[in-house]
Amino acid sequence: MTSGIEAIMRTGPVIPVLVIDDAATARPLAQALVAGGLRVLEVTLRTPAALDAIREMRQVDGAIVGAGTVVGTDQFAQAMDAGAQFIVSPGLTEKLGRVIVDSGVPFLPGVSSAGDIMRGYDLGLRHFKFFPAETSGGLKALKALAAPFYEAKFCPTGGISASTAPDWLGFDPVLCVGGSWIAPKGADMAQVEALARAASALA
Repeated sequence: MTSGIEAIMRTGPVIPVLVIDDAATARPLAQALVAGGLRVLEVTLRTPAALDAIREMRQVDGAIVGAGTVVGTDQFAQAMDAGAQFIVSPGLTEKLGRVIVDSGVPFLPGVSSAGDIMRGYDLGLRHFKFFPAETSGGLKALKALAAPFYEAKFCPTGGISASTAPDWLGFDPVLCVGGSWIAPKGADMAQVEALARAASALA
């Protein structure tokens, strides 16, 4: 299972974190991101349109579509019904973690402390989302956290921009970063594709 999430994390340097209000925009958005070189897409379950957006994006050739902001087992079940290929959560509880780990679905739980990472280790996890990255102390904090957990790999997310992403990606345990700057509100698909192309060049 962990190799599944590692392969997903290594697909591109940036995972777009997407908040989608209208499912009708989901497929063109996925097409623009994939065309720009970013195949791994995280649709956050923050809007009523999110589950339908996952269904739409799954129709796009080359897209690897996951559900983010999964905070409970009901949401996990809904995301799987919608066709999510991986799961991202903002934090990690034993209850949610156990259900997802037992399912075998690639899972990237959010952590911001040593205790969080130890809880993940207890579940057999070694891949984590460092979240919220900037307000949890930034790269300096992640370097301090990663030191005792030498097996752990990370996808920092939260407050990361096109200008700061290269610093994060330069730290060896970081396999990719999550970012919302690639699909800003109101951007047209040509802009999104250009932003995705620039982000995929960060590899």
